[in-house]
Amino acid sequence: MKIYSLYNIKGGVGKTTTAVNLAYLSASEGARTLIWDLDPQGSTSFYLCVKPSVKGGAKEILGGHPDVKSSLRMTGFPNLDLLPADLSYRHMEAQIDQRSKPLTAFHKLMKSLESHYDHVFIDCPPGMGILAENVFHISNLLVVPLIPTPLSLRAYNSLVQFLVKRRANRLHVLPFFNMINEHKPIHRVVTRNVFGKHPIFLQSIIPESNIIEAMGVKRSPVFSYARDSQEANAYRSLWNEIKQREARRTAQAHKGSPAS
Repeated sequence: MKIYSLYNIKGGVGKTTTAVNLAYLSASEGARTLIWDLDPQGSTSFYLCVKPSVKGGAKEILGGHPDVKSSLRMTGFPNLDLLPADLSYRHMEAQIDQRSKPLTAFHKLMKSLESHYDHVFIDCPPGMGILAENVFHISNLLVVPLIPTPLSLRAYNSLVQFLVKRRANRLHVLPFFNMINEHKPIHRVVTRNVFGKHPIFLQSIIPESNIIEAMGVKRSPVFSYARDSQEANAYRSLWNEIKQREARRTAQAHKGSPAS
């Protein structure tokens, strides 16, 4: 099971729209896919027409009890399930802090899902606390949407410094630019400079778009109402590039292993 977490220290950068659309693409390719709405605001749950409620709430999630599976919901899209948000998630950081091993809070839950799903996408709340550290511990890929502004890049640099201090070498970080408005000079300048100097950034970009904003009205992924749009193609490009980067990283890891 591979875990993709959509994360940023900042809010309002398009984590939810990206999580929903990438999870949809994963499921459409036949992968058994789960999207976990970890943000107590419940935007992913809203987009997928699921009530934001988990039986037992954050306590049940952290306990990793079998009953959590009864909270999994089908979304109406083949191969795509949802573990909804719950208002109690707003207390999750405090509950994690009280554990004897706070950095293993999600391990039991993920272990219980391994035989059921190929891919898990986590829509993370903003912030840089113990909740985020738990996400880092269970994730294979950290997909980081950024708006191309100096403040957004500053927040990304803070994340990188944090991960370096924690020696999170296993975690594959993939930043990309989201909500780009090509009519804004700052967006054009930042993207041009970053792509030239920082090859870690994905080349695929997601535009600022009324079609994407309509997800809140349609309550579904872009592909259900604008399948052939520029925006849908942008998400396809992003998903393909993520898979290519991960495949390249995996191949390099195998090539460098003693058994190769």
